Amino acid sequence: MMELQACADLVAKGDPDRFAAAMAAPVEARKVLFPLYAFNLEVARAPWVASEPMIGEMRLQWWRDALAEIASGVPVRRHEVATPLAEVLTPELAEGLDALIEVRRWDLYAEPFADEAALLAYLDVTGATLMWTAAAALGAGEATEDTVRRFGRAAALARYLTAVPDLEARGRIPLVDGRSEAVARLARETRNAMPSRAALRRALPGLARAALIEGWQAGGILSRATADPLRVAEGRLEPSEFRRRLGLLFASR
Repeated sequence: MMELQACADLVAKGDPDRFAAAMAAPVEARKVLFPLYAFNLEVARAPWVASEPMIGEMRLQWWRDALAEIASGVPVRRHEVATPLAEVLTPELAEGLDALIEVRRWDLYAEPFADEAALLAYLDVTGATLMWTAAAALGAGEATEDTVRRFGRAAALARYLTAVPDLEARGRIPLVDGRSEAVARLARETRNAMPSRAALRRALPGLARAALIEGWQAGGILSRATADPLRVAEGRLEPSEFRRRLGLLFASR
């Protein structure tokens, strides 16, 4: 319980949207969501807190080694996140999360994405893989994977677009094509590919639906980016606090 609370505290401080989503989930689901979200946070911020790329590479390798221990079934290193993570992951799910660590190496360096396909692949791994892992750990069957991943990609793009101003301030080139029409097209196509709320409810068993709550803002953010892509560069994609809370309420149902 102490380790689960430590995970929750990390997520509350470093990823407030996912913390809110986890708190809106059933209590049983939180035992899976908080370790996964804490792991994701540790991996996502490793490149940014490192003083140089080599230090970031070492931080990421530490997590790859931890996942390898979980996947192989050997005793897992004692750690406030790795220990509870080992309790919720199967060996197969642990192996799948290795890709999430590998793709974060892109964040260590300042090179732009080679093309839009590379950007979407990054979003698929950092967002869709995390969401699918959570859903699978909560009982989702393989037949639902494509549906969950399409929703996960939409949620990842929405989150990424809100981060564009910060990434640019850090000297990065987050978008392959930053023209308004290109941004609007990317948001529109991803929004159109999102499965409906009804389709998601039909596809997933009750507890596994908790993995989807973290994407509660995706549809609105992508719709705003489609209608007015200048909002992306200006950092005006976030909904009002009232709409945010209302959307979370509906998603948690």
